[in-house]
Amino acid sequence: MKRSFRPLISILMLVALAATLSCRIAIRGGSGGGFAVSAELETTRSSVLIQPPPIQNFNSTLLKFAAVDTGEAKSKLEIEQLLEGNFASQGRYRTFATWRRFNHHDVKARNSNGMPVMLRSPKFYRYWLDFRRNLQNWARKRMFQPDIMMDLVTLVKVPIDSHNGLMSSDNKYKSCAVVGNSGILLNTDHGKFIDGHEAVIRLNNARTERFEKNVGSKTSISFVNSNILHLCARRDGCFCHPYGGNVPMVMYICQPVHFMDYLVCNSSHKAPLLITDPRFDMLCSRIVKYYSAKRFVEDTGKALSEWGSTHDGSMFHYSSGMQAVMLALGICDKVSIFGFGKLTLAKHHYHTNQKAELRLHDYEAEYAFYHDLVKNPRAIPFISDKFRFPPVVFYQ
Repeated sequence: MKRSFRPLISILMLVALAATLSCRIAIRGGSGGGFAVSAELETTRSSVLIQPPPIQNFNSTLLKFAAVDTGEAKSKLEIEQLLEGNFASQGRYRTFATWRRFNHHDVKARNSNGMPVMLRSPKFYRYWLDFRRNLQNWARKRMFQPDIMMDLVTLVKVPIDSHNGLMSSDNKYKSCAVVGNSGILLNTDHGKFIDGHEAVIRLNNARTERFEKNVGSKTSISFVNSNILHLCARRDGCFCHPYGGNVPMVMYICQPVHFMDYLVCNSSHKAPLLITDPRFDMLCSRIVKYYSAKRFVEDTGKALSEWGSTHDGSMFHYSSGMQAVMLALGICDKVSIFGFGKLTLAKHHYHTNQKAELRLHDYEAEYAFYHDLVKNPRAIPFISDKFRFPPVVFYQ
């Protein structure tokens, strides 16, 4: 009798177990198949955590095209001439040796014609030697190095922190606002929000007076191209401080001869006057040329060989704003971008009456770069995979 009950008891236990499992599944599932959704979400989470980021496929033809510097030969020749002291093709620089700051007349001494003798100041030789040394060092570094983005804290932020009496560290600015000069800013009131960032980067000495409501008043870094400093060098004392004498200035070199302006003006700067590393310049140049060539082919259907005639070939250059944004990516944990873009009726610059754009820039290509920067930074070519992009927000 005992043996006959064992199969029956086993069957009853299996039925009870099946009922319990069915009940649990029903409770977890609820109505509408939630269980299936939960399982799907778990699968999705696992795939996100396990799978590496997708590899971005770049157009190899565009990469090769963007890597070619059509103005390299001309630039090398210009540098060689400058290092030899040949300023004949450099406009006002061809007579820099006769600048008043380097010479004076000795009224007591006369030449055979009875004219006062011009004596060359010792400053001339000091400036000339410094000019050669700086230009040689800069030219030596002109190469492509995708890892340069990870050196920007050391190259830019550390010297600025040292000037401000702060201890040197690898820490980046917690938040940065890059303020462009577009006339669209006149339709905004971003001023207080901009000033709330730890660091504010402004471009090409655009004034803030009377525009504080739109653009704010705080300036941590003044980012300029060397043409701006070239204009400042004409003034007594090389005054180039619209934001105050203690605001650091970061400048990229448009023409090698502008190193003379840098040397003349650097002595009058209380705050650091830093020149961007030429490796950083080359990275920016390649990125913008890639986007410009890509847009040209897609929009016009023409061959890449015709791109140069549309964008002034060797004169083509990225804008100051683009490189300022690139700088912020390397020295800031979060980046906010203001005043980049255009409207039909808006002025080109909020602080001037200029409406026309410069042909040597391709702003539409740069807007495509900003779009990828916000939406899909890994779609940006030439930057090292080891570099971690900070979050970027684009404000209209």
